[in-house]
Amino acid sequence: MRFLKVLTIVMGVFIIVGTTALLVVVARRLSGGVSAPPASLAVQLDEAPGTHIVGMTNVADRLAVQLQGGGPDRILLLDAHSGAVAGRISLRAAP
Repeated sequence: MRFLKVLTIVMGVFIIVGTTALLVVVARRLSGGVSAPPASLAVQLDEAPGTHIVGMTNVADRLAVQLQGGGPDRILLLDAHSGAVAGRISLRAAP
């Protein structure tokens, strides 16, 4: 009977500690969140002459920039925080 009391107390403590740890992890993730991109960002793209920007939109924490001219049409994905090229999607002509 004494063993059962000790086991019940230990399991209760584990439940309280586990619940507290879970709440701390959730609170940290929610408070960290996604930081806002900078208000202004200067980026110089190394593209072929004749290239011009057709459109831009934000995709999560990336900036999608649609380019035409100077080669096949393409979309650059820029990191909104650093301005670095995070990805490139090129469209090639059908054969």
